[in-house]
Amino acid sequence: MSALNRSTRRRLQRLPQVSATWEGDRLVLPTRIANWEQPPECILWVDPLQGTIRSSDLVTAEVGAEAMVRALLQAMEHPMDRSPPARPVKVVVRDRQMQLFLRGALQDLDIQVAYAERLPMIDEAFASLSESLHPSPPPFPAPFVEPLRQKAMALWRAAPWQSLADHQIISIELPHATLYVSLLGLLGVEYGVLLYRSLDSLKRFRSEITQTRTLERKKEVYLQQDCIFLTFDSVGEEQEEERIDLATLPVSQIKPTFGQLHPLEGMRPFLDEEEALNVLVALEALHRFWQQHRRKFAGGRFPSTSSKYTIDVGFEPPMSVTVTTLPALADELHGMVALATPSGNELQSPLVVVGAELVPEGCIYSLGRVTWGLVEALHALGHCYQQQEALARLGDGLPTVMLQTSGPKAKALIAKLRQTGGVEGIGFSPGEDAFLGRSYDLGVLRTEDKQVHIFGEFEADAPQHVQARKKWGQRCRKTKGYCGLIVAKGGTGAARGNPQLGDMLALFEVRALSSKELGLGTVLLMPQPD
Repeated sequence: MSALNRSTRRRLQRLPQVSATWEGDRLVLPTRIANWEQPPECILWVDPLQGTIRSSDLVTAEVGAEAMVRALLQAMEHPMDRSPPARPVKVVVRDRQMQLFLRGALQDLDIQVAYAERLPMIDEAFASLSESLHPSPPPFPAPFVEPLRQKAMALWRAAPWQSLADHQIISIELPHATLYVSLLGLLGVEYGVLLYRSLDSLKRFRSEITQTRTLERKKEVYLQQDCIFLTFDSVGEEQEEERIDLATLPVSQIKPTFGQLHPLEGMRPFLDEEEALNVLVALEALHRFWQQHRRKFAGGRFPSTSSKYTIDVGFEPPMSVTVTTLPALADELHGMVALATPSGNELQSPLVVVGAELVPEGCIYSLGRVTWGLVEALHALGHCYQQQEALARLGDGLPTVMLQTSGPKAKALIAKLRQTGGVEGIGFSPGEDAFLGRSYDLGVLRTEDKQVHIFGEFEADAPQHVQARKKWGQRCRKTKGYCGLIVAKGGTGAARGNPQLGDMLALFEVRALSSKELGLGTVLLMPQPD
């Protein structure tokens, strides 16, 4: 048997000895956990007097008794409960062989090693740990797993949120319930479907969120909703500062997530059988309705429209469903925004209507500056489509947003911008993820026809972005409040992310708009389950 070396014994002997008896044991976890081929064994050392776990470790069954000693030394010198380092007068185990092993390993440390058949504190801690490791319930019953995924992805491909804003509510009348649909995605920030179970919950949420200012209160307002939700996310975890617009990803990289919110339950990341059936039928009805009437909603229109469908999901009796637009309710919800906006104050509301998607999918965006020499070159080439005579050419260059995409898409974007009368200005609007407490900046273009278009999203507290925004403000002050938008090609070639003069097809010299001038206020994201 290995023994502690002399220097280690001296170090441990210097620890203050407390009149405490610690319990220790090694038990097999009842379930497999990630990255372990077999259920591991858990080593625990606890202090019953303080009611705390001093140390814990996971080991395989092949690891010897030495692991118990290592965990005990950790409990003495680096307790996980943040108690002061200490040496107990006694430790208790319920394995005779372990008792003998510890007696030999701990000699000269003045620690008594005893045996007991029962270790109450260990049993309590292990039961709590085992319960926490039980697998989460499935998101919905087995018969609904694949049908719900298929319906969700069919709706993702149809993308009705490209035409409908979140205040344009559609009712879906089922045999035993009516769901009120709000679509997320027009801003290009968060994509999903909210299925409210009552109009009262929908109206109350919209009313309260427009009046709410603090982040803590916004979180509480979110959890007061009574709705089932479907949200879309990327399959992989993105670590980049700039969050990717999901619409730019291939369908294979999109995953749907279901759950529900209720004032008395909070967020629940799974659906019971009745909820799953209602959602399955509602998504199918919504998809059919959109396929039948989508042309009616072009250009922001939201006419009164209704259709009936018989939905057969295959393993339940067919359901008769009525889908109806609610334009009067949409006007009422949109009106809450104006009522909630004090004169001269910044709007704080998620109910923002923006124009149709302008920036091409997969477009690379960046915030920086170009030299005045490059500005002159673009003028000389005839690539300046919008010039500002009042622009002061001071400082190290023109603060610029660069949009880079493929050649054909860049030319199409330029044509669209010219059709709107040009670009009125560029600005940034604050946003919050109320549930996660995360802040971000939306990069915004406003065209001369007063339509707002989101070109990018930045993590507000990322050091790189904070510095970029600071320099942006400094440069815009030197240019008397003007900046530039450059549209470039080469987004799929060797110049990707670093366009040269020959790649730059258009320069728009525009105003730098404040968030107050934009009037979008703080855009709020719906929380997503873990």
